[in-house]
Amino acid sequence: MTSSANLDLVRSIYADWERGDFRRMREWADPEIALAFVGGSEPGTWTGLAAVEETARGRLDAWEAPYITAEQYRELDDERVLVLFSPGGIGKAGGLDLAQTPTRAAHVFHVRDGKVTRIVSYWDRDRALADLGLED
Repeated sequence: MTSSANLDLVRSIYADWERGDFRRMREWADPEIALAFVGGSEPGTWTGLAAVEETARGRLDAWEAPYITAEQYRELDDERVLVLFSPGGIGKAGGLDLAQTPTRAAHVFHVRDGKVTRIVSYWDRDRALADLGLED
């Protein structure tokens, strides 16, 4: 798969996520996908489709009508796509509206043979850019 095809795949994932549709993971994820959260309240890494789905569902379930708005896509190389994004939704526990907070986050998608093999999720966009040796 070419890097532009990887970019198209990631854009299609975000098209769903921007509508709050997080259900199609099995269509684009490698069975051994890894999900890493860097920083935030619960950093860690989960491996395998079932573990990643459970972790993502647990995080999404804390929000009413969660969604993610992509702001910029960058192809980093033949296998990685960086997405700068802002999350949205209303916290179920305290009513926090993410759209009203200045949260600027990032995802790094690793894609091989048309499947996402790893997602690295940064709650702090500046840390993502620093880890990647990039500037905003």
